[in-house]
Amino acid sequence: MRLARQAEQITAEIPGWLARNCISFLAEVLDVSGNLAAAEHVCAAGLARSRDVGDLRNLAALRMAMLEMRSGSTAGATAHLREALQISAGTGSRLGLANGLACCGYLCAATERWAEAVTVWAASAALLPYEGSATAPASVRRRQELLLEARQALGPARTRAAEDRGAAMSWATAAEYALLLTAPAPGPLAAATGTGLGRLSARERELVTLVAQGRTDTQIAAQLFISVRTVRSHLDRIRDKTGCRRRTDLTRLALSAGLV
Repeated sequence: MRLARQAEQITAEIPGWLARNCISFLAEVLDVSGNLAAAEHVCAAGLARSRDVGDLRNLAALRMAMLEMRSGSTAGATAHLREALQISAGTGSRLGLANGLACCGYLCAATERWAEAVTVWAASAALLPYEGSATAPASVRRRQELLLEARQALGPARTRAAEDRGAAMSWATAAEYALLLTAPAPGPLAAATGTGLGRLSARERELVTLVAQGRTDTQIAAQLFISVRTVRSHLDRIRDKTGCRRRTDLTRLALSAGLV
């Protein structure tokens, strides 16, 4: 802790990004030492510095989410986790996204959304299998305890279904799923799920599923043995029926409806 605090004070002689990382490390040291309140204070200061300079590599938002989760602030943890996920998705950081998914699993477990917790943990493990190698033993034990609790709550069949769902997700699908789970409130997409989706034909639902799985128009055409022009015609009708104009919106629609 003494060395971490020394590092926090050295700002003129080292690059700014390194100084901000030192603050993040100090927050971790304070957390491990049992001083959760001080860890949150330091992490909040580091996050403010990162925002001021547009430092998108800094993981202070994710660390802040974990700290707030530990202190029982679910709303705050959700907001900071969503920020971290958006940064990872925007910068293409697969490690950041995998860590965000892991954190999202803890958040879902804290709110007893057991199927969602199992799904995001399975997605994280499948997308970055070696991410767990750097995880602290205590965190590994805690996740295993929560997974056992999830299995007991869900039963074997529902647990396996949740695991299979997560393992089949692409990076883009997993990112949208986590963002959906951390959304502040139901928006227009929720209405589309309840109305527009019911108006889709079986073939149109199949196309929505393939889009959500990350397939391109050309790949969809090859898989369904139709032309690219026909695929695009189907997608235009789907957009008219659901109001989902972008592929990311269609992905969220599929996730909300359980198509993927």
